[in-house]
Amino acid sequence: PPQGDYVQDSVIAIAVRPLAPGVYAAKVDYVWTGWVELPDGILMVDAAMNERAAMALADTVRARSGDRPFRYLVNTHPHIDHAGGTAEIAARLRLPVEGPQREDRFWIDQLPQQSVMFGLPRLASFTPDRWLEDGDRVSFGDVELQVLHCPGHTPGHVVFFSAPDQLAIVGDVLFDGSIGRTDFPRGDHAELIRSITGKLWPLGEDIAFIPGHGPMSTFGDQRRYNPFVGDDVLRRGA
Repeated sequence: PPQGDYVQDSVIAIAVRPLAPGVYAAKVDYVWTGWVELPDGILMVDAAMNERAAMALADTVRARSGDRPFRYLVNTHPHIDHAGGTAEIAARLRLPVEGPQREDRFWIDQLPQQSVMFGLPRLASFTPDRWLEDGDRVSFGDVELQVLHCPGHTPGHVVFFSAPDQLAIVGDVLFDGSIGRTDFPRGDHAELIRSITGKLWPLGEDIAFIPGHGPMSTFGDQRRYNPFVGDDVLRRGA
């Protein structure tokens, strides 16, 4: 993928990568988020660590996509690095929030405690306007994202797939050369492997994916080279 542009203030660095017409990945510090230009505004994916990071992302979106109104926010999962800014940015920009799947309710409820544990200003929890389930469609005008429930890293983690763009936004399910951690509460390694092989691999080897952290890749490359979930690794472990 193209290396993109870098925007930085005194604290928050944001790297932007155009992926397709009107589709952008944005790395806020070390977390990949993104946005999609809709006919009537902007769809944001994940809201970064806290309010400051989320609002810096919003400023970057405005610089790239103009004064389109912000319309929606969707969440892959509510660990603090991905969803800490959700409550504040949703309130400030008046955004409806969709996702994750409802089994992640307990992680959302713990956001205030997570923020204190990490030495951050106390963050608010939130209640999604819509919990997402496997097979749902998130539709905004001409844009449609397929929802895949992919538990393992968290029990309610969801992946968003755009068939026309051949692009998946996978959060912390899969990385280039690795997979999501499963040592958190209600993490499940075997379930994560089933999510990857049963939900992601059938989408096709040419599908590019944006992970929550690290470089982009394709499912085909991960099937060939990933030491945790590659085809040869899983065959040897069978």
